[in-house]
Amino acid sequence: MSKGNMLQDKVAVVTGAGRGIGRDIALMMAAQGAKVVVNDIGASVGGEGNDASHGQQVVNEIKAAGGQAVLSTDSVSTWPTANRIIECAADTFGRIDIVVNNAGILRDRLFFNMSPEDWSAVIDVHLNGSFFTSRAAAPHFKTQKSGAYVHMTSTSGLIGNLGQANYAAAKLGIVAMSRHIAGDMQRYNVRSNCISPFAWSRMIGAIPTDTPEQQARVEKLKKLGTKQIAPMATFLASDAAADVTAQIFAVRGNEIFLMSQSRPIRGMHTAEGWTPETIAERVLPAMKQNFYPLESSNIVFSWDPV
Repeated sequence: MSKGNMLQDKVAVVTGAGRGIGRDIALMMAAQGAKVVVNDIGASVGGEGNDASHGQQVVNEIKAAGGQAVLSTDSVSTWPTANRIIECAADTFGRIDIVVNNAGILRDRLFFNMSPEDWSAVIDVHLNGSFFTSRAAAPHFKTQKSGAYVHMTSTSGLIGNLGQANYAAAKLGIVAMSRHIAGDMQRYNVRSNCISPFAWSRMIGAIPTDTPEQQARVEKLKKLGTKQIAPMATFLASDAAADVTAQIFAVRGNEIFLMSQSRPIRGMHTAEGWTPETIAERVLPAMKQNFYPLESSNIVFSWDPV
């Protein structure tokens, strides 16, 4: 392994670690001294199928480099199986210090075409899955009075996108969950932060390329590697980030952004109280200039790489 030791002797669970961003996080955490549970069921982007070979390959790479790793093929999307993922860490390595909630699927549809099944499947993996693994690890963190959560959110939730109401709802829900985990577990020296990764992976490989503009956008995105997300995740999991919690970081190539969180931007008061008419007459004109625009194109990619 490399000489890095920011995570020396810590035990990390990385979900969705068979490919893409999760794989790179698992490899870097192992290179920094962590013992890693590589969790991946080997499903397609849509959540179908099972193939343990991808996760096993990551385990083999870590071991070949002198690190310690074990494969978990349990799903994050149910309470019993998520508990088994955390138990795998405790049983194999004797403790659990880090949970990286990275597993995800996509079922993209425009809202008026989205089925209840498409909605539930994405919520189950992203939002419920992040809760289940986080909650399963919480008693361990509470007892040992230490621990770090790193959750993956998305600009689809933070800013917006077309055809991803299910994914965006899950990803913005993860932000709220992370903030409350940070508050509830602060007394036990447990931290919780989010990363919004901007990188080319199979999760965004289905972006339309029907026009020259879309093709140019995709070519820019392809230059943003998944490996560039791993340093931030590794830092947030380390003791060097001991005073960092309840934050949202975006990583885009070699750029790191601290993302804003919801706060009031303008307010109005009247002693008489408001009526629908006075809101239309006084509030709307005053506040409309502060409205966030809804782009007619793919909203999230108005934040294109430069």
